[in-house]
Amino acid sequence: MSTIRASEIGTYLFCQRAWWYQKKGYTPSNQNELASGTRIHVHHTRQVLLSGCLRTLAYLTFLIAIILFAIYLTGKLI
Repeated sequence: MSTIRASEIGTYLFCQRAWWYQKKGYTPSNQNELASGTRIHVHHTRQVLLSGCLRTLAYLTFLIAIILFAIYLTGKLI
């Protein structure tokens, strides 16, 4: 009995013929294109993570600005 991996299920759902080729041990002839696609996905993942970090930093900066402004106004009223 062989173990079915999640990547195999994904391959099967995307293209049943690609899954069959993979099970039979055939290797794709477009290795350069596959490597290029992997590099593009890695680059995109880094950009998404960076944008999430920058958005969090922006929210924190805005929150600090509001707190400092409230402290400034409180100091003026007293």
